[in-house]
This record gives sequence, structure tokens and C-alpha cells, in this order.
Amino acid sequence: MSDAKNTKDIEGTVEVQPALSADEQMIQDGFNALLQDYLASNHRRKIERITKAFNFANQAHAGVKRRSGEPYIMHPIAVARIVCKEMGLGSTSICSALLHDVVEDTEYTVDDIRDMFGDKIAQIVDGLTKISGGIFGEQASAQAENFRKLLLTMSDDIRVILIKIADRLHNMRTLGSMLPAKQFKIAGETLYLYAPLAHRLGLFSIKTELEDLSFKYEHPQEYEFIKEKLKATEAARNALFEHFAKPVDEKLKAMGLNYEMRARVKSAYSIWNKMESKGVTFEDIYDIYAVRIIFDPLPGVDEKNQCWDIYSAITDIYRIRPDRIRDWVSRPKANGYQALHLTVMGPDGEWVEIQIRSRRMDEIAEKGFAAHWKYKEHHVEEDTELDKWLQTITEILESPDPNALDFLDTIKLNLFSSEIFVFTPKGDIKTLPQGATALDFAYALHSDIGNHCIGAKVNHRLVPLSHPLASGDQVEILTSRSQEPQVEWLNFVTTAKARAKIDAVLKRVRKDAAKIGEQKVITAFKNTDMELNTSNLDKLCMYFGFSKREEFYYAIEKGDVVLPENIKKLLKEKTDNVLFKYVKQALRMGTKPKSTEEKDEPREKPKFDKSKPYILREEAFERNYVLAECCKPIPGDEALGFINDDGNVVVHKRSCPIAMRLKSSFGERILNTEWSSHKNASFEATLEIKGIDSIGVLNTITKTISEDFNVNIQRLLIEAKDGVFEGKIKMKVHDVEDIQKMCVTLSKISNVKSVGRIAD
Repeated sequence: MSDAKNTKDIEGTVEVQPALSADEQMIQDGFNALLQDYLASNHRRKIERITKAFNFANQAHAGVKRRSGEPYIMHPIAVARIVCKEMGLGSTSICSALLHDVVEDTEYTVDDIRDMFGDKIAQIVDGLTKISGGIFGEQASAQAENFRKLLLTMSDDIRVILIKIADRLHNMRTLGSMLPAKQFKIAGETLYLYAPLAHRLGLFSIKTELEDLSFKYEHPQEYEFIKEKLKATEAARNALFEHFAKPVDEKLKAMGLNYEMRARVKSAYSIWNKMESKGVTFEDIYDIYAVRIIFDPLPGVDEKNQCWDIYSAITDIYRIRPDRIRDWVSRPKANGYQALHLTVMGPDGEWVEIQIRSRRMDEIAEKGFAAHWKYKEHHVEEDTELDKWLQTITEILESPDPNALDFLDTIKLNLFSSEIFVFTPKGDIKTLPQGATALDFAYALHSDIGNHCIGAKVNHRLVPLSHPLASGDQVEILTSRSQEPQVEWLNFVTTAKARAKIDAVLKRVRKDAAKIGEQKVITAFKNTDMELNTSNLDKLCMYFGFSKREEFYYAIEKGDVVLPENIKKLLKEKTDNVLFKYVKQALRMGTKPKSTEEKDEPREKPKFDKSKPYILREEAFERNYVLAECCKPIPGDEALGFINDDGNVVVHKRSCPIAMRLKSSFGERILNTEWSSHKNASFEATLEIKGIDSIGVLNTITKTISEDFNVNIQRLLIEAKDGVFEGKIKMKVHDVEDIQKMCVTLSKISNVKSVGRIAD
């Protein structure tokens, strides 16, 4: 009976209570949602304390509105919800979050907070009030080092920083109502201070959201562009993922694992950041999505072993990229992150990054500290757990090396230092020696592809044929039917196969040209009624300074030698006074190479006569030396030869620091060298030009180089500042004489003050 009466009384009380206004209803709903989040966690139930803090803050901020028009108290409630749900903190932090703006924005003091809520909450609120200025306020420091010191001084209670991050996250979520200038300031500050800090504290999902929100306000057009691109490519991505996941699914199910596999798309900010830093387009970013495999550990089996079992299963299906394995399972990152990362070539010729994690690892990776609570017993005491966790964080922050967190990232696997592994667009793997270029790769695929190669795309970026490849590169070769092997190609191929193929084609081309040249000589003889015999042909070759007929014919076809109309007259008149000279030259040219060939025959133990200079010669596109990459000497430079382990002579400038070291360490392998004439070959050289900036000076310089000297300019970089210009011109020349003549001519141009060759 009394129960019924009581119920009736309560019902009566509810009826007379005035209806809540829209604002009050909003506040009440917000607080109820906070309580629901708290009750869903495994913290000790301290609802009275939270309710008391809410009522106090609500009364303190009564009547105040945010710029968006909602009651101010909605901000502390939202921050408290982030602290509870997304960070996993307990009642002390929730109360501090609810009260975090009371001292700064109302008449209440820290002492009032201490009287009502005790020392701990007062200390946190005081800390939050202090750092609303300083590094987090208008005078935001641009030094990460100061930031770290500030954190250390406050690490007696890390909750100050965590609540500050939650406060900033809510401000970023509601930044739309701010003026643009304020938006830029807050977004920039967030990207510089708060996102890296969230990352350091292991709050990965908060860090990602902060970055994306900052990006959205700092670069709205780029943000929208990337969002639209992601939306447009979603269907294609999903199809790729389905294709990739099917065989993996079958394999993992056969292993009896309970797991989920999903595609994680890179955040808009990460995509933009990569586009900017690498200078590539959206389409060229190959790791837009990663596959994440999250498994529930089998009872009695070590999590680490299961990660490697899954790794093994995947690499049985797909080819791995060996330099992209990251083992953070055995050695977790300093912020607690654990996972096993690998990159494989998917079935569609796409690189796919895979992250293997247990359920526990995934929680820690996404929520950091929040997950730390979840794997403890129920009704944990916030302070004791916080102390343990704080210990690990302090160690990170005190690390003297600012990059200590990422030191594992920087260690590149050099297990395959003598070889590199390169992939075709379809995912086939090719093994090449270290230092191989895109052209070597083209010849490794097929000699036809090599012969018609015009360029390559490495990881979707266009590169020249000479581009050196790295392990794990995905290479697409671009070809053209009109392309033919060039002499210059021999300068940058490294594999024996490519060199042999290029040589073969060049010799064939040379032979064909020589045949045409021979026909021209035969015609010339017929026209002058001279007998076409060996003696006359040899005389003609000697007259023009050639020891071999084929070279003479080739020079005629190429236009390097022009036959006079009357050969008869030329041979009869000149034989007496010139022939003897050229016979001698022919004999000299014929015998000397022979002697070096004899020396070079036993490749195992090459012998060189050190009493005479070693002649650096080029005949029929073949050189008896190799140019050193470090100093790139050209004919005419003071040079020396170094006999390498293969018996090849490597030519260095005498001034080259590496040559200095070789001289002191391997004196017995050093050769004195002399250059012979180099008519056909081209060598790279760089000129530096300085002068007074004036109209037309650049035009005069380029015209002089290309027209007067007929030199091929490869790169031209000229900068003018304050009436003075400085330029670098990279070009192909035959020898030092070319350079010297060019320097003299260029220095005569009006307003050019200095011209000189520099090491590139």
C-alpha cells in the first residue's frame, strides 16, 4: 500500500516539474551520453563525483554560449566524452575535463576546485589553465625541443596533456563556426603540436583525425579533391581488395583462425603529404590502401608466433618485397605500437601493404592508453595504472635522440646488398646486380625491349634510362619502334648482358653503314677510271689517316670524310710526300693496340707495363678503360688509372679525393695514363657561369654553346638575384679542349664575368 502511495507521490512530483527548455534538454542528453560511456568502461563506478562536477560546471557556465550558438557547457561535456570513450580515462580525468574551463572563464579559483573536488583534480585543472597560454596559446613556440621540456615538467600528471588533446580535438571538430583567420591559426597549431603529440602517446586514431581536420581547414580545395578522388576510385579499390583477399581468406580459414580482414584507406592528409613530398600525382601513390588482418589468438599459442604463421601463409601466395618488412611484434615501437608489416605484389600487379595484428595489438594501435585499460582486470584504480603507463611515456619523452621513436624505420635491410629485386608491372620478380639501371632492366626482360627502350616508369614516376634502380622498385619500360641503341648507352649500363646486346647492335649498324660507304668509294673509283685494288684502297685509307678500311668506309657514310671528285689526282700528287707519314701512323696504330690486347688476354692476371704511359683509347666504340663515377674525367684531364680486381683500368682525375686514397693504399695498382684522340665519344661536363644580369645574356650564352660549338646541352639552370646571375650548364663534350675553347669564347660575351668547369 505504502509502495503504491510512494509511486503515486513520485509520479506527482514528476508532473509538477517544469518542462526543460531546448538548451537544458540538449545539456541533459549530452550528460546522459557521457554517463553511458562511463558505465560501459571497466573503471570503478564513481558516478556521484562525475555528477557533482557536471552540476558545478553547468552552473558556472550558465547562460554562456559558444560561437556556434549552443550552450558553452556542451564543450566540456564533449571533451569529457572524448577523455572517457576515446582515451579510456577514468573519473578523475572526466571530472577534470568537465571543469577544465571553469577557472579560466569564470570567477571561480583553483582553491574553490580544491575545496570541492580535492587536490588531484585541482592540480589537473590548474595545469590546464596554465598551458592555455604559453606554448599552447598565442606565443606558440616553434621548437619541438621546448615542447618536449614542457611535457617533462608536467609529467607529474600526464592527464593534463591528454585532456588538452581532447579539448583540441573537440575544438577542431567544431572549427567550422570560427572565422577563417582563426581557423588557419588553430589548424596550423594542431598540425604542428597536437597531432605529433597524439602520435607519441599512441593515440593513433586521434592523431589521424587531427591531421585530417587541420588539412581540411588549411587546404580546403586539396582536401575536397582528394576526398572526391577517393570516392571515385572506391569501387576499383574494392575490386582489387576482393581479388587480393580471396586466396588469403581460404588459406587463413584452413588454418582454423578467427580473424577479420579489411582494407584501410590512407587518410586524406597522408595522401596529400605524400603527393607533396614525393612530387607525384594521386594516381601514382601505390599504397592508398593497406590490408589489415586482425586475429583472435588461438588458446595456448603465442601471439607473436601466430603473426609469423599468417606472414608465412601470405608469402606462400604472393611475392614479398624484401626491404619492406617491419617487425614491431618482437620489438614494439616506443609508443606501444605492435604489428607485423609486410608488402607483397598483389595479383593485379599492385603493391599491397599488409598489417598483421592480434585483437589486443589493434586496440593499442588505435586507442593507445584506452586499450591499456581494457586488458586489465575490472574496477581498476586510475591512478595506479596511470603511474605504470606514465613511466613508459616519460622514457620516450626523455630520449635524447629526437628520432628514437622511429629508429627502426630508418634501418634499411641490407641483406641483399649485392643484389636488388625489381618487379615488373605484373608482379614478376627480376634479380639484378646492385647499381643496375632502368636500361639494364629492359634488357633483362628481352633484348627487343632493351633495343627499343625510350624511358621507364619507376614506381609510376617517369625516369631516364640511366636511372639507378633500388630493391623493391616496380618498373614499367616504355618503348618505341623507331628507337635504336645509342653509343651513350654503354656509359650507364652495368650488366654484361645489356652491354653485349648494345655492342652487337652498334656493330651491326656500323657494318651496314660501312657497306654503304664502301659502295660510295667503289663508285668514286669507277668515276675516275682508277683500278679498284687493295693497294689503291689502302693508299686512300692511309691518306685520310685510317688504319682499318671498315672505319674509313664508316667515316665516309657518316660524312666525317668527304671524297674529292678526282681520287686519281689526290693519290698521285700526295703519295710521295704524305704516304710515308701515314704508313708510319698506320703501323703505329696497328701495332700498339695489338700489344695492349696481348697484355689484356690473360684476364685473371692482367699485366701492364708501368714504365710507359697507358694509352686511353677508343676504337670502334670500344674503350680500354672505365670512367670513375666519382669525378667523371674527360679526355685532356690530368688523369691516372687504377687497376681494379677485374683487371679493368678505372680512370680518375688526379685531383679526385678517392684517387688520393687509392694512391696511398694501392700504389702498386696505379698507372700513369695518356689520352688518345676521342672523336666519336661524348662525355658529361658542367660549366659554371657568373655575370651581370642583362637582357639577352642567357640567349647569347645558349646560342654560343649550341651553334658555335655544336654541343648538346643536357641541363641549364640560371638564377638571377640583385642584378647578378649564376648559372650551371651540363653538356656533352668530346674533350677538355672543347671546354677550354668554350670558356674562352663565353668569357668574351659582354657582362659574363667568370666561366669555369666544376664537378657536378
